[in-house]
Parts: sequence; C-alpha cells; structure tokens
Amino acid sequence: MLTTGQLEELHVTTVEIEGRAYNVSVLLDRDEVECVGRLRFTDAEWEDDGVVDHGSIPGRDAQDILRHARELAPPELALRHQRARTEHRRFHGLRRVTQEVLAHICHLNRVATSMRAGLLDVQEAAAEIDETEQKLHSMIDQLRQYAGVAG
Repeated sequence: MLTTGQLEELHVTTVEIEGRAYNVSVLLDRDEVECVGRLRFTDAEWEDDGVVDHGSIPGRDAQDILRHARELAPPELALRHQRARTEHRRFHGLRRVTQEVLAHICHLNRVATSMRAGLLDVQEAAAEIDETEQKLHSMIDQLRQYAGVAG
C-alpha cells in the first residue's frame, strides 16, 4: 500500500504518438486525503527521464488511479503528452530531488502537526520526524550533483 510521502510508479500502457512508441506510466503520490497520479511518458527507444504531465489523476487509491489512467484513449494520451512536452523541464534530476524534498517537508509538517494535536504518539512521531529529517539531509547533499545538469 502506498503511504504518505512515498512515490510509486506503475506502468499503464505503451502508445504510439507521432510515429514514436512511448511507455506511459503513472507516478503516484499520497497525501492525507487522496492518492494523486501524474502520467510520465518515456520514449521506448531512449534511456531518459521522459516528460511528466502536470495534470493530475485523483483517486481513492493506487488501483483507482491506474484504472482511470488505463481508460484514457490514445488521442487523450497524445494530448497529455503534448501538454507534458510543452511544460517540459530541462533539469530533470534537480526537479525530481526538489519534489522529493518538498514532499518530505510536507510529511514532516503533517507528522509534527498531528503529534501536537495529540493524534500521534509523541515517541513514534519523534522517531518519524528524526527519520524524515535524516532523509532530507541526504537529499540536500545530492542537490549539488544535479544543479545545472540538463537531461
């Protein structure tokens, strides 16, 4: 099961767009309310990060989002691919680490807020906060290697 702050990627389909084959997957993220998916298109012949459609696919859980993504017809996928390419970012690695940092910061805040509201055990929450803080330090240490690197 997908937990809060954890990213997961599931294969949806392969689609032909403008004469090229693209693997389509859905990137899943869960917050306290719902699971949200975003489509990633990677060229079947290239080893790269592909492009991510910033339009979301909300759902109750990962299977709900995957089912909805698989219901998208090839013309709809082509439109989402076009939108993703239009909004394409050049610095994928830096963007990915930045998104992970932000997701962990949000998770850290949710845990701290829940602890202060008495919804979580103080010791368990403190351990989760420590673990999340360590992950954040590790991610921050990675930023230098991705800064200014296009691809």
